[in-house]
Amino acid sequence: MNKACGLGRIILTIALTMCLRVAPLPGIIAALNPDWVLLALIYWTLALPERVGIFHAWTFGLLTDVLTGRLFGQYALAYSLVIYICLKLHRRLRQFPIVQQGLFIFFCLLLSQLLLFWIKNIQHPSQLPLSFWLPVFTGTLCWPLVYTVLRFIRLA
Repeated sequence: MNKACGLGRIILTIALTMCLRVAPLPGIIAALNPDWVLLALIYWTLALPERVGIFHAWTFGLLTDVLTGRLFGQYALAYSLVIYICLKLHRRLRQFPIVQQGLFIFFCLLLSQLLLFWIKNIQHPSQLPLSFWLPVFTGTLCWPLVYTVLRFIRLA
């Protein structure tokens, strides 16, 4: 895979995940919608750590802030922190089977959700709702699918 083609594939897949992130979904399905952008960023960081890093996480986080209408910079901060951890551990994580990677993904998504929840509720504290956990669990369950699809795209 040449460098220009690879970068195009990375940007295209993350753009598609941004569309999935903001797609209008009915009721409970909207609450189950995982953070597709973060899942794609994690995959590309683990697969190609020399090409995808904190700058990409920050940039796509800012775009996600704009797309979702959230406080400017909160997704950028959450994505950058998670991708920093992925970069530090990528050599180990690539050796793990998909199930063990799923456990790591769970904690990455949980960290991101906790940071977003904390930023949202910093002025007016509230309890953690049950819907807080749904994107974390569905994102963890979707990780094998995301991994398989993005790996196919990367190797095609």
